[in-house]
Amino acid sequence: MSSAPGPHRTPLTDEEVRALDAHWRAANYLAAGQIYLLDNPLLREPLTPDHIKPRLLGHWGTSPGLNLVYTHLNRIIRRNGTDTLCVWGPGHGGPAVLAGSWLDGSYSEIAPDVGRDEEGMRRLFRQFSFPGGVPSHVAPEVPGSIHEGGELGYSLAHAYGAAFDNPDLLVACVIGDGEAETGPLAASWHSHRFLDPRHDGAVLPILHLNGYKIANPALLARLPEDELDTLLRGYGHEPLHVAGDDPEHVHRALAAALDTAVDRVRELQHTARTGGDKGGGRPRWPVIVLRTPKGWTGPGEVDGLPVEGTWRSHQVPLPGVRDNPAHLAQLERWLRSYRPDDLFDADGRPRPEVLACVPEGARRLGATPHANGGLLVRGLPLPPLEEFSVPVDAPGRTTHEPTAVLGELLARVMADTAKRRDFRLVGPDETASNRLTAVYGASGKAWQEHTLPTDEDLDPHGRVMEVLSEHLCQGWLEGYVLTGRHGLFSCYEAFVHIVDSMVNQHIKWLTTSRRLSWRAPLPSLNYLLTSHVWRQDHNGFSHQDPGFVDHVLNKSPEVVRVYLPPDANTLLCTAERVLASRDRVNVVVAGKQPGFDWLTLDQARAHCARGAGIWEWAGTEDPGREPDVVLACAGDVPTQETLAAAQLLREHLPDVAVRVVNVVDMTRLMPAGEHPHGMTPAEYDALFTTDRPVIFAYHGYPWLIHRLAYRHAGHAHLHVRGYKESGTTTTPFDMVVRNDLDRYRLVMDVVDRVPGLAVRAAGVRQAMADVRTRHHAWIREHGTDLPEVADWSWRT
Repeated sequence: MSSAPGPHRTPLTDEEVRALDAHWRAANYLAAGQIYLLDNPLLREPLTPDHIKPRLLGHWGTSPGLNLVYTHLNRIIRRNGTDTLCVWGPGHGGPAVLAGSWLDGSYSEIAPDVGRDEEGMRRLFRQFSFPGGVPSHVAPEVPGSIHEGGELGYSLAHAYGAAFDNPDLLVACVIGDGEAETGPLAASWHSHRFLDPRHDGAVLPILHLNGYKIANPALLARLPEDELDTLLRGYGHEPLHVAGDDPEHVHRALAAALDTAVDRVRELQHTARTGGDKGGGRPRWPVIVLRTPKGWTGPGEVDGLPVEGTWRSHQVPLPGVRDNPAHLAQLERWLRSYRPDDLFDADGRPRPEVLACVPEGARRLGATPHANGGLLVRGLPLPPLEEFSVPVDAPGRTTHEPTAVLGELLARVMADTAKRRDFRLVGPDETASNRLTAVYGASGKAWQEHTLPTDEDLDPHGRVMEVLSEHLCQGWLEGYVLTGRHGLFSCYEAFVHIVDSMVNQHIKWLTTSRRLSWRAPLPSLNYLLTSHVWRQDHNGFSHQDPGFVDHVLNKSPEVVRVYLPPDANTLLCTAERVLASRDRVNVVVAGKQPGFDWLTLDQARAHCARGAGIWEWAGTEDPGREPDVVLACAGDVPTQETLAAAQLLREHLPDVAVRVVNVVDMTRLMPAGEHPHGMTPAEYDALFTTDRPVIFAYHGYPWLIHRLAYRHAGHAHLHVRGYKESGTTTTPFDMVVRNDLDRYRLVMDVVDRVPGLAVRAAGVRQAMADVRTRHHAWIREHGTDLPEVADWSWRT
């Protein structure tokens, strides 16, 4: 938005109040009509049960408040020319946001059959919460939206994500009083402490207190005003209070509050951008507290019980209108109270007074390109990987920290986006722990609070986002990519589960968006999970959980991808792929501890392109002959243990033909008909055979591999080793031994499953078991792993 301070605002004229009220009444009429009406949209005839939907679904209680905000944001946009996006926290109030977008014409642009006339209104009503229609919540089908409101808690974090690096954008965020009770929302009040007024846009929270949730009072609505005021000031905001149930009073008060808030935002930005804030400290941004009755303008009583201003208005305040004549008559009186003939002309089009406050073109809330971020996205500048790759003269001779190598690439990306500012790295206080510290050379950590001499890498203009809340990291990044920018979320593997539900919502959003031709493809949401299960031996059991991959792979195949690169060069190639992708949720699991380098850059590129492949140099199978056993692996530690097992087999059972298969793209294990990256039967059988034993060493819970591959022909011969919830504080190798993923256990599995070996190689099996026994005694005496394990390297 403009950085120049706004002019002094005068109170609304009576004509302006009438115009605002006309728009608000029209929106309320349309919201109620969507919940109830199948036909007769303008009440041209008396209502009958045939005009009513057979199933009444939707949420009325929050809709009048959302309509009020939509109406007044229209006014502020039209008056100031402000680029504005609104995040609708009470997203179950879908009828309201649909009504606003229908009135401003943006809905008819994406759905031409739902025009701004009587027939279009009929279709608008009929499609709502109706088979083949649109959901009852704010969803991707609603223009101007970036936020699915089914699960509460994330609106304010999304709003700040949209504002970061968007200097001309005002993001209004309506926060319902139910949502305000959630932990993520409570933490989100601190987001402005990471907002740079020079380079970022602004967020205007609108805390809407209508008093009730589904069936209970709302906590913040019951706080005394002075206590709530103190709470918000403690969060660092300047509250502006608007309250009442008289429409004229509320219109005037809300208009004045919005004028004051927007002028204050512009003043703060102007001061920061002209250098006038030196020594002035962090800005105190405004927040509007709006108190209006729940279900305002709806039925006051139903069957002798109060409805307006109570929890009974939350969903459908008159549930029996098809069967109860009294309810039907009350519904008709309610709808006619909005005076639809004054709002819509003979053809059902909104009258000029209704549209007097509505802005034009891309300034409309339903048409802003910031809510369709794919329209604004620019390709991310990715430098040549050759500048960052590690040399590999022979497999397993050298080691590197894969995430440290990746950090150098991310630092370049951060530097190359310094002027355009459309890339951010987020994480819960773990950037340095995850070995990504190179990025600090290109950008510090965003921070608006005071600093101390002992602080390092803090920067008021930084684009590395660190806060010890996975919810905020996820919400910020979602808002950022949904508005057309790029990013990466780095997290400890065990604790990314905190955002399981959030990523689920985002995947569903993307899945639906991909089916809407008018929504342009978005930058992907990318995760880097490190400090993973096999190298959390020092932190112990609480930090050992690889199950996020299972969660993600339960979701829509067209959206999700999971990668387990086994070394540094493969991680670089994987990062290049995911950062350039669109409309995906990509999960990359990679270690931060020193690990062996297996593949050259060219080999890594080819391996990533295949997703799974034979490492011929690691096996002992003869050309043209099927192997006796396939050793498969996915993940860096399982790959090392598999190669160590292959080496033991080469030494102790040289006549056994061993094939080594590494999987980097987990979705390759699925059948082609189940996932776009899945293998055809011929491809899978060529790698794993149809009848030879496959010993699969996997990074996570072993049953995931069975679930992915069970339809393939060789599944009966598949035996998977992985994490089986056996963890503690111990040595690195003991972690794999405890979970039977170690090299010696894998050799024993080969002896057990290759026909004829059980008797012939009984001595080898016994020797492997003896090493495992010796291991247990050794670590308890020395506190370190066996020398032959700690000093192991690949050799042929």
